Amino acid sequence: MIKTNVQIDNKIWNKKIKNIKKYFFTRLKKVNKCEKFFIKKNLTFTILLTNSKNIKQINKKFRKKNKVTDVLSFPFYTKSYLIKNKIKKCYIGDIAISYEIINLRAKKNNFFLEFDKAWIHGLLHLIGHDHSKNLDYYKMIKSEKKIINSIYC
Repeated sequence: MIKTNVQIDNKIWNKKIKNIKKYFFTRLKKVNKCEKFFIKKNLTFTILLTNSKNIKQINKKFRKKNKVTDVLSFPFYTKSYLIKNKIKKCYIGDIAISYEIINLRAKKNNFFLEFDKAWIHGLLHLIGHDHSKNLDYYKMIKSEKKIINSIYC
């Protein structure tokens, strides 16, 4: 089972998503079933729900990029390490998401869909997915779509 610790440093998230712990619990149950990497594992991650100002500061401090972004991921392990060592129980890393970016994208789409896309993207980075090469990008997009479809079907 995959679990999350939710940290909220911007109150607007509480207005948009009423019961954030329940929100993630129901979605992560579906993620556990559709992504075989998570089967028979106890993995935990933290998600920080923040604003653009804070995510820009985090991005500058840890990635040396002085700009706002939608989601940042900080994996604790590489995918090969997790697989090679047959890790079954561990803390896999941290994700930070900017409310303003998600809300801006939601003007063309549904807020919850945009939010789900962002944290799923971050979660896939935590388990070693990357999109620096075209092949890796397409594998990651395929996994994202599979998870989104499991949540919304």
